Amino acid sequence: MASAKSTSIDNKTVAAILNHILELELAGVVRYLHYSFMVFGYTRIPIVSWLRAQADESKLHAIEAGEKITSLGSHPSLSIGPLLETHKHDVDSILREAAAHEREGLGQYRALLAAVTGKDVRLEEYARKMIAEEEEHACEVEKMLRRG
Repeated sequence: MASAKSTSIDNKTVAAILNHILELELAGVVRYLHYSFMVFGYTRIPIVSWLRAQADESKLHAIEAGEKITSLGSHPSLSIGPLLETHKHDVDSILREAAAHEREGLGQYRALLAAVTGKDVRLEEYARKMIAEEEEHACEVEKMLRRG
């Protein structure tokens, strides 16, 4: 029989990963809103709507991460992740920057899963759900970038 200690998570490590996720998701809110302001042309309306929906989703993800952090007895970060400003605002550049940002977030969700697998079902299921959502989102962006 395994001891409880061998199956417990490292709260400090898990909270650090969750704080990085929180910071990335908060940066996503700012990033997607900024992008939505910078889209011009005949495709503006649907793309702006999609970008603002992504900002809303990032906000919800930030809330979830913050709640998980406090459930561990830790303190949510007040920092925001890096905000890349390339001054390239064509839709392809926006989508490529967004895809890179999403890949970084996906990596953090994978790190979370690795840190909690077999140790905390609640956090394991959360990480799996977020990985699935982020992978689905990445596929969506990749489709948007395809030509014919």
